[in-house]
Order: sequence, then C-alpha cells, then structure tokens
Amino acid sequence: MLSSVLIVTIAILIGMFMVVMNYLCWRRKFSRLMPGKQPGFFNPLGNLSELPLSEKSRNGHSVNVFLLQMLGGFSKLFEKQKLFCIWFFCSPVIILTKAEAVEAILSDPKIIEKSWFYSWLRPVVGYGLVTSGNGKWRSRRRLLNPCFHSEILRDFVVVMNKQARVLIKRLQEETSKDSTDIVVPLSLCALDVICETILGVSISAQERAVNEFSQFVESVHRGMELIVERMGNCLHWSDFIYSFTANGKEMKKYIKIGEDFTRSVIQEKREKYLRGDMKIGESKRSSLMDVLMEHHLQTKDFSEEDIREELITFLVAGHDTTATSITWALYLIGLHPDVQAKIHKELDLVFGDDLERPVTVDDFKNLKYLERVFKESDRLYPAAPFFARDLSDDANICGYSIPKGSTCLVLAYYLHRDEDVFPNAEIFDPDRFLPENSANRHHYSYVPFSAGLRNCIGQRFAIMETKVIVSSLLRQFTIESLDPRDAVLPSLKIHLKPSGPVRLRIRPRYSKAL
Repeated sequence: MLSSVLIVTIAILIGMFMVVMNYLCWRRKFSRLMPGKQPGFFNPLGNLSELPLSEKSRNGHSVNVFLLQMLGGFSKLFEKQKLFCIWFFCSPVIILTKAEAVEAILSDPKIIEKSWFYSWLRPVVGYGLVTSGNGKWRSRRRLLNPCFHSEILRDFVVVMNKQARVLIKRLQEETSKDSTDIVVPLSLCALDVICETILGVSISAQERAVNEFSQFVESVHRGMELIVERMGNCLHWSDFIYSFTANGKEMKKYIKIGEDFTRSVIQEKREKYLRGDMKIGESKRSSLMDVLMEHHLQTKDFSEEDIREELITFLVAGHDTTATSITWALYLIGLHPDVQAKIHKELDLVFGDDLERPVTVDDFKNLKYLERVFKESDRLYPAAPFFARDLSDDANICGYSIPKGSTCLVLAYYLHRDEDVFPNAEIFDPDRFLPENSANRHHYSYVPFSAGLRNCIGQRFAIMETKVIVSSLLRQFTIESLDPRDAVLPSLKIHLKPSGPVRLRIRPRYSKAL
C-alpha cells in the first residue's frame, strides 16, 4: 500500500516538474522571439521582480508611480522595435508604443476582446460596457449608443453650465487662500454632471458638505489604487485570501459604498416609473438611466444587477476620467502663464465682458486655441493611459508573429511621447495640434479615447464637458500651479491620476467676479 502511494506521489511530482520545465522552455523560446528584457529562467515573478519592494529603493515613489516609470525605461530601450514583451508573472504581455503597432490592434474589427487585465475591475464595476466580453459588449453598445446622439448631448450643455456655475461659487471662496487642492472639487462637479445628464438624477454633490457623495468619490480614487496594488501581488490574486487582508477589507468597504449609491439611484428611478410619474417611451431623448430602466421593465433577462453594472461603469468612467482630464489641463495651464493669457484673450473675444452668459455648442467652434490646449494636455496625461486586448487569432505586428491568446497592451502614455511624432515630447506645446502641424500625423499616434470599435462611447460628452467647465472657470479666474511637474508625478491607478494634491492659487480676473 505504502509503495503504491509512493509511486503515485513520485509520478505526480515528475508530472509537475515536466509541466514546469515545459513552460519555462516555452517562455525562454518566446522571449527570444520578441524584443524585451528577459527574466531569469527560474524567475516566477517575471519582470515584476524588478519592482523594488521598499519605497526608499523607489526614490520615495509609490508602486503606481514607479511602475509607470519602469515601463517608460523599457519603452525607451526598445523604441526602434515598436513593441516589446514584459512578463507579468507567468503571462507575456506585448507592449505597443508605436503608431504602426497600435493600428494593427485597434483597427482590426476581430480584435475587440478585452484583456484579462480588466477582470481586476469586475469586483467593482461588474460586467459593464468597459469590462464585458465581445457578445455582451455588442448588445449593450447597440442599446446605449442612442444615449450619446448629438441632439441629446446638446441638451446636456445646459446641465454642464449649471454645474460649472456651482463650481465657480465654490472656488470663489478659495480666492483668498494661498492654495487650493482642486482634485475633489472637480470630482464632485463631474459627479453632479454625470448623474444629472447620463443618469437623469440630481444629487447636488457640490452643494453638500462631507457626505455620501464625497465618500463615493473617495471610494473611486482609493479603489483604483487598491486594484493596481492587488495586480502586483500574486498572493492577493485569490479572492478568498484577499478577503482576509487589510486591503481586501478596505476594498469591500468601498465596493459597498458604490453598491449602496447605485442601488439608491435605481430605486428612485424605478419608483417614478411604478408611480406613473414617468412612462415607457414617453421621452424622445432618454437618459442612459431611462434606457436601462425601460429595457429592464420590458425585458425579463435584463435585471437590476445589469442596470447597476452599467451605472457604476459610467459613474466611475464617466466622472473620474473627465475630472482627471480637467485636473491635468488646469494644472498645465497654471504652469504656463503665456498659454493662460492666450486662453483669456480667446475667451474675451468669444464672450466679451459678459461673465454670466452660458457656454453654447456654437461657441465650441470659436474656442480653437482652448481645444488645442486640451488635446496637448490629453497627449501628456491621457486619463486612460492604456488599453489591453487579447488576440483571438495569430497576428503579425510590425514583423513579429504574435500567437493567439496573447495580451497586447497599448501604452498610450508613451505612445504620446514618441519623439518621431512629437519632437520634444515632454514640452507642453498646444500648437502641436495646429492643422498644419498635425495634418500628416499618423492616425493612431494619438488615442486619448482609444480607437476602433471599442473606442470610448462617451468621448464627445467628455470633450464638451471639459470645454464648458474650463472655459467657465477661466472667464472668472486666473490660476497658478504651485508645484512643478517633477513634484506632481502621474500615477498608474487604472486612470492616470496625480500622485498627490494638485495645488492651485486661484484669483479672480475681475474685482467683481461673482
């Protein structure tokens, strides 16, 4: 009996050894075929082993900041090859930082399956539009596309103006202070906009003190950090083990905040339909929330949980990315008085001395310099710094054969820093986007909202919101950024967030502003 157990044990160990050795040999062969920094033969962590464990070894930076810098080093090392491979534990990830390589992925209608990377987001947002697989994504995209029709977006400008005025009143109280961290005020403003437009619910988050909405914003910011930290620690990959860790318990708290918030929104809207205050098909221009609720009431296979998945997706993606983009734009404008002076001049030409007139869609076409400023800000600090896809078939990218099932990651942060396309790439220069300077630029060299079939459904909404809020603020105020760029480093927290507070000195342009 003992000998039989021993034989089985030895056979299992030999089998495991052969599987491991077969994998290691495959990894070495794969590494030799692809540009990249090869990890050691017996290194189970892959290139993540190069992340220093101590903050001191990372020059005082967090893992989120250092990881982005490490990827930048690899990008520079392999810039001539147009792509390179890193090993995320046992999985190869092909990093694309050149327009030709990016085009091969984003322009292919067959390559639309989101990478397994996005599975880390699912405990927070479920299987919404950002994280869902091909089949579910197609049906949801068809359902939601009408919510972003140009005529509906035009109506939303009214709400954007209203919330911009609330933000201005809040910032007016900051004009006597030496500095103001603008991250939370902008997040609350963007949350008000997304709730009143896309969800059709007014929450007045900006006009309340510390409340559940501030908690929701905090939960989004911290939740993104926790997701990235979990990705980098294989001991936390198991949901069971993670649930017992301090981070896991913290994440559970933030998930509950998001669930409670979205369920309260759903319940309020559902009650309006059940009471007859709202009727199915009554509105010709329905909000996303109305479309989801009516689809739920008419379709048995579309549950309240399905609604919640899309709500939390749009709340996180719709408010946080836009708030982040506006934060970076104001920070850069505050660093460059010459740019700010040109913006003020353009705003004065369009609006005159009328500080109260709302921004209209027709004004956008006259704010050409401001638009270039936004494009340059999104080039340097794209709110979505990467997009990942899994290959459904073998592919040839820039002369390299990439096998089916591989993960390809478009690293927009460094794609936008390609010196061949954007000379002196670290310099903030809005005139890069003058028509004569961008006419011959590769179409896939600049992708702040991704591209192809799975591009950002709300990109026009985000652009309009940014224009309304920033133009409204800069008609009233001058701003000065108090920290240089090397003190406000970008941090990879799913979205590209500032590593710390963004401190501005805010002063009224006119003595009687508001």
